[in-house]
Amino acid sequence: MASIRELHKQLVNKERSAVEITQAALDRIQALEPKLHSFLCVTAQKALQQAQEVDAKIANGEEIGLLAGIPIGIKDNMCTKGILTTCASRMLENFVPPYESTVTQKLADAGAVMVGKTNLDEFAMGGSTENSAYQLTANPWDLSRVPGGSSGGSAAAVAADECVVAIGSDTGGSIRQPASFCGIVGMKPTYGLVSRYGLVAFASSLDQIGPFGRTVEDAAILLGAIAGYDPKDSTSLKVEIPDYTASFKPDLKPRGKLKIGVIKETFGEGLDSVVEQAVTKALDQLQDLGAEIHVISCPRFRYGLSSYYIIAPSEASANLARYDGVKYGYRAPDADNLLSMYTRTRATGFGAEVKRRIMIGTYVLSAGYYDAYYLKAQKVRTLIKQDFEKAFETVDVLACPTAPTTAFKAGEKTTDPLSMYLVDLMTIPANLAGLPGISVPCGFDQNGLPIGLQLIGKVLREDQLFQVAHAYERSTTWHLRTPED
Repeated sequence: MASIRELHKQLVNKERSAVEITQAALDRIQALEPKLHSFLCVTAQKALQQAQEVDAKIANGEEIGLLAGIPIGIKDNMCTKGILTTCASRMLENFVPPYESTVTQKLADAGAVMVGKTNLDEFAMGGSTENSAYQLTANPWDLSRVPGGSSGGSAAAVAADECVVAIGSDTGGSIRQPASFCGIVGMKPTYGLVSRYGLVAFASSLDQIGPFGRTVEDAAILLGAIAGYDPKDSTSLKVEIPDYTASFKPDLKPRGKLKIGVIKETFGEGLDSVVEQAVTKALDQLQDLGAEIHVISCPRFRYGLSSYYIIAPSEASANLARYDGVKYGYRAPDADNLLSMYTRTRATGFGAEVKRRIMIGTYVLSAGYYDAYYLKAQKVRTLIKQDFEKAFETVDVLACPTAPTTAFKAGEKTTDPLSMYLVDLMTIPANLAGLPGISVPCGFDQNGLPIGLQLIGKVLREDQLFQVAHAYERSTTWHLRTPED
């Protein structure tokens, strides 16, 4: 499928209609879904209606924005008014929101065409999309492997050309890691840049909505459309949103002006040698483009994983307490009393991983353990943030692998939660510090599976991350390869 800008040009020149573009996406979804399972819900009728509205504007001579008529997938943990929003959980299997999330409303206002709601790990808890209560999403590059998670449905849909771009959410790497596994671009913005209103909460101090695209430019255009202040979100930042594509250029010159710091703690034990080689070559390429490369240290980077798996489950425990069978969502039948209804509802409505994290979070927040675990984890979070601040005193952008390995086989880690958690080792620290991060394709392993390079930026410097990522992308051909090649 063509890029956003190419499709926009075709629409404006009346070479293709929005309905034709949308129907092509829906046809591809119909052809691929039996084996891919990217979507939990395909909104064909709504999509064609939105496309017709775009065509009517063009016929009337009205100007349309870049996203008008562009097929897009939405992760199914964002509320869509009148459309099922399940979070891939039995707990919300019949939940139809009475309101629209800010992000999906902005996209609708921009004329984007929502072709469906994408699969995810239940309540966004997981790194492989195997924790969905409904289906297992396959990686388009190898159907026996996972697409990453928790936004695996969105990543797989973009990689397989089922939609042009997609929206995901990132709590500890849930956009960047599946972007790496599926060979596409994924961006986690600065915390507070994109409204979380209407995003079903997992860990409120970590969650952030962001874009997926086949190219850096597509991701930049999509972020520009969804970013901005929202009075409905108390953590939303009042900042001007720039044109993220305005700083694009083919290189990073003048030479030596841009300094990239390579986080040395992300290399060594646990990192697949093929991933290390690909990322090292990518850094050499960035140096050839004009960047100055420095090896820097973030000493507490390695403690991000352990502190995250105390803080995130604690927040999840609080956020998921609302699902009790009383107010909305699933209710277990045949309960004898209120307590029985509570326990049966949660026992059968939540999956194993969600229950595991609720139990961890409830434990560390309990009397006698709060100071020993939760408070200490928050202190470590502060130290990690300070390490980033110190690093950014000498460099502009940080670089490291997005994930320590390429996509693993489905079922390979399901019986070993700790092994699954380690997949997020490289991505979690940026969430703890509230920093923006982007993953761009930088190679393939011996099995033809994609490898991602992660770039981490200063607060609200998404423009700089996009600039570096775009210059690197233009100098390579990794992004031009597709699963069908």
